[in-house]
Amino acid sequence: MSGTYENERTFEPLPPPNGRAFATTWWGRAWLKALEDTALDGRQLKQGRRLAREGAVGAVTVRPGRITAVVRERDGSRHRGDVLLQALDEEGWDRFLTMTAERAGHIAALLDREMPPHLVEDAASAGVELLPAIGDLEPTCSCEAWDHCPHTAALCYQMARLLDQDPFVLLLLRGRPERALLDALQERGAAPATDEPMRACGVPADEAFAASDIVAPLPAPPALPPEPGEPARLDTETPPEPGVDPAALEFLAADAAGRAHRMLADALAPDHERRATEAELTADQDTVRLAYGCRDGRVTARLAAASGRRPADLAQAARAWRFGGAPALRVLEEEWTLGASELARAVAALDRAWAGGERPALRSAGTNRWTATGRHAQLRLGHDGRWWPYRKESGRWVPAGAADHDPAAALAPLLADGGAED
Repeated sequence: MSGTYENERTFEPLPPPNGRAFATTWWGRAWLKALEDTALDGRQLKQGRRLAREGAVGAVTVRPGRITAVVRERDGSRHRGDVLLQALDEEGWDRFLTMTAERAGHIAALLDREMPPHLVEDAASAGVELLPAIGDLEPTCSCEAWDHCPHTAALCYQMARLLDQDPFVLLLLRGRPERALLDALQERGAAPATDEPMRACGVPADEAFAASDIVAPLPAPPALPPEPGEPARLDTETPPEPGVDPAALEFLAADAAGRAHRMLADALAPDHERRATEAELTADQDTVRLAYGCRDGRVTARLAAASGRRPADLAQAARAWRFGGAPALRVLEEEWTLGASELARAVAALDRAWAGGERPALRSAGTNRWTATGRHAQLRLGHDGRWWPYRKESGRWVPAGAADHDPAAALAPLLADGGAED
C-alpha cells in the first residue's frame, strides 16, 4: 500500500523477504546491478542486505531525483538515508516521449502498466538512460558516511523490491509520475484519451457470488505479528498543507496501529467471548489516553490545549491513566460524599485491614478520601470498591500506584517510605 501525491509516493514498510531474493524481475535485478557496481565497499552492501532482510527499512518515499527512508539499527538507533539519482531534464523527457510515441508496442505496454525490458535499450538509443550507471547513485545519510553505508544500501535493496512490484517507480525517480507520463503521451496523440480508471476495479459482485462453489477456499488468515507495524514517515521535503502537523499525524497513525493490533490480539484470544466489553471512551478520556502514550512535547501541548487543561493538569491525568485507565482518571478528578451505609462499609473494610488496632490514624470529611494523619499519604475509594493510593508532592495529591481491594496493601508502600508531613 502506498500514499500517492502529485510528484511523490510513499510506500509502507515491506515485510522481511524471509530468504527470498530481493529482486526477481528484470527491472529489480538491473537496479541491484547498478548498486553493486556503484558501491566501493562490499562490507557496507553486506550489512545493508542484512538490515533489509531484518525488516529494518521504514516507509520509502520516492520523488524525482531522490528516495528516502529511515533505517533502524539493531540497537534501536535510527538513521535517515537518501539516495539521489539525477532526474531527466525536459530535453531528455522529450526524446523519451518521442521515441515511445513512435513505437506502438511501447504505448500498449505503458497503457497496461507494463514496462518491457527492451524499453531501456530503445530509450538508450534515443540518448536517454533510464537505469543508473556506475556512479549515478549518490548516497547521503545522517550517519555521515561519505559513500554507501549500511543504511543507504538497505534502502537500495528495498527499492529493488519496489521495482519488482511497480517499475513505474523508476520513471518517477527520473522525474515523471505515471499519470503525467500517460497524459504527455495523450497530448502527442499517441495514446487514446479516456475517462476510464487506469486500474482494474475488481470483479462484479454477481460474478464473484456465482463462482463461489468453484473457486478454491480462502487461505487461513496470517498469524498476528508480534508488534504493530511502523507508520509511514512524514518528514519529507514536501512542505505540509497549512494547518497540518506531520508529527501529530505520525503520532496518531502509530497510536491507531497499536490499538488495532491490541484489538486483533483480543479478538483472536481463546477466551475472547467471555471477556467484558470495554466501555467507549469519552473525547476527554481519549485525550488523556493519548497524552499518556505521547513522548513529543509539541503534540502533548496541542492535546492540553484541545482538552482545556493546563499542561501540568494533563500530565497529572496521564499519570492517573497509567495506573488504571478511565477508573483511575475518575478517582483523580471526582470527589463524592458517601452515604451512611457506604461510609459504614468503608470504615469496616479499613478496620479489618489492620489487625489488633494497628490501623494508622486516617481522617475523612465523609467523602471518598482518607488522609493518613501526619503523613504524605492518602487513600481514595473508587466506585467499584477498590482503594487507590495517593502521595502528596509539591503541595498537591498525585496518583502513587494501582488500586487494590485491600486498603492496607494500597497504603503500605506509602507508609513504608517514611514520607511524614513537613
